[in-house]
Amino acid sequence: MNDWLTTDREDLRFEDTSVGRLKKKIWEATDQEVENVLKDYGIPSTSEITKPGSYIQTTIRHNVVENRKKNDIVFLPIGCTEQHGSHTVTAMDTFMVTQILEGVRRYTTKQGAPVNLALPPLNYGGHPHDHIGMPGTIHLEDEVLKRLLIDVMVGLWNDGFRKIVMVNNHGHLWLLEAAIQELQKTWNLPGIFRVIDWHRAVREFFRTKDRGGDWEDNFFHADEAETSVLLLLAPEYIDMKYAQETKVEGYLPDGHFDKAVDPFARPSKWSEWQGHFPIEVASVPEGVVGRPTIGTAQKAKRTIAAILSYLTLVNDEILEAFPPGKLPPIEETTLRTEAEMEPYLKEPFTKGWRPIYAIPKMGL
Repeated sequence: MNDWLTTDREDLRFEDTSVGRLKKKIWEATDQEVENVLKDYGIPSTSEITKPGSYIQTTIRHNVVENRKKNDIVFLPIGCTEQHGSHTVTAMDTFMVTQILEGVRRYTTKQGAPVNLALPPLNYGGHPHDHIGMPGTIHLEDEVLKRLLIDVMVGLWNDGFRKIVMVNNHGHLWLLEAAIQELQKTWNLPGIFRVIDWHRAVREFFRTKDRGGDWEDNFFHADEAETSVLLLLAPEYIDMKYAQETKVEGYLPDGHFDKAVDPFARPSKWSEWQGHFPIEVASVPEGVVGRPTIGTAQKAKRTIAAILSYLTLVNDEILEAFPPGKLPPIEETTLRTEAEMEPYLKEPFTKGWRPIYAIPKMGL
């Protein structure tokens, strides 16, 4: 049985694990302690997408290899191009996640082993049916999205980055999960392959005020929560004078479908439906579901402190279990053999190395 850590809320407790203890610490932190966490990660900071040395693709190649010897984890920010209202940009999801991960990179750099970031493989995304047709929303077909992500992961693996964590900031989680499954069913590679839907990872910190949190409304889309997060992380991409409010009514009584971070543990996630609610183009041409008008940077601070801290914990615990160059046991986690994988696991361009593209796929 798991032990539980209690809080000031009878309806909120955390597991007595490293994850639960971290969350409890942030939940109970003073406002000044939260500010100190954000300062440690350099939040807010200007976008570093074009800054030399921030991403694998913008880092001198010699330094990429040397960095990998200290930390061979790579975080992939996953965003999209999607209508988020007149008050912000269609790259909102992308900038939210890149700003978070850039903070983690800055922090781990100070610790001496910076996590690696790869430029976003998805500036576009997959979308649920209810988003289709919205001007500004660019939709990739499911198979295109999966193939792109699989090919990106294989390419990173071939370059020695065999611990790959996709950090998602968009409503296509099921496709990212499918990409990992298909990668392993066809390539069967030793490594760490994970997707983190960052909002769900720290869902407790999206609680509304009536449940002890910082928010007026439950998180949904281009609303108080998302607007607040970007106001904190990258306010240059928000113009509040254009913010509009909307409300969408479903066709069934409330209680069946949960909100974006599953705060109520309802029978179905928000994504497990079609036909029970109107589609966006027919109901919210504004591109907003909720009240971005009440968003403030202050409201997002504890939530962002929580995800920065959690992603750092993910980095640290993977490296503790599998230091650079070490992987989970090949014959326990794949259908490959150690002998078969030996040439592909060598440092690229050292004697006996072979690129992973030479290995036969398993093709289930």
